[in-house]
Amino acid sequence: MAPSALILIADGTEEMEFTITFDTLVRAGVVTKSAFVPENEGPYADSPPFAKGSRGINILPDFYLDNKHFGPDKFDLLVIPGGAKGANTMSKNQIVKKLVRDYLNANKVVGMICAGKLGTVIPLDIRLTHTLEIGSLAALTSDLPRQPLTSHPSVKAQLEGFDYSEDSVVISGNLITSRGPGTAFPFAFALVERLCGADKRAEVFKPMVFPAGTPF
Repeated sequence: MAPSALILIADGTEEMEFTITFDTLVRAGVVTKSAFVPENEGPYADSPPFAKGSRGINILPDFYLDNKHFGPDKFDLLVIPGGAKGANTMSKNQIVKKLVRDYLNANKVVGMICAGKLGTVIPLDIRLTHTLEIGSLAALTSDLPRQPLTSHPSVKAQLEGFDYSEDSVVISGNLITSRGPGTAFPFAFALVERLCGADKRAEVFKPMVFPAGTPF
């Protein structure tokens, strides 16, 4: 059976981080779906609305996110992209926070890029004393334990409770983090390799015709 991935999206999600990751996973044969995280609680229409990205591009998600249909028994990978407004919405959403914990506890993979991680990884002592520069993501987090990660450079100081790295992609067990739009491709390829193996990563990479010497 092909591996599967769920990518979250909200109004204000960073388009490159969403679309590059989604597209690359599909090229690798990963069954990939998207779920819309609304800013406010329902009631909702039958179908999700277009999500307006951080640069004004409209993207139509596959589903609304709910607490019944998107757990680690349904997908192998959960991806949380950044973008200030979108990440702020996701950081406040109880379903998102529970999914992060549930996927990691079930030994499934969680990918977070840019501000996407900040709503879920800031430890309690940091949350009580800092206001995050991106999206004010200082409340309602998943309290993940100290571990290696990376983020957008503008919030490095707020991640002092973790083993911070400036690498483009950091892999800590089943948590894979990355820095921003410019690292979306290496992030996506790291996810492909984790789900599908190094050979599939190389197979997808070659026909995309990256410039010679591209370092990922």
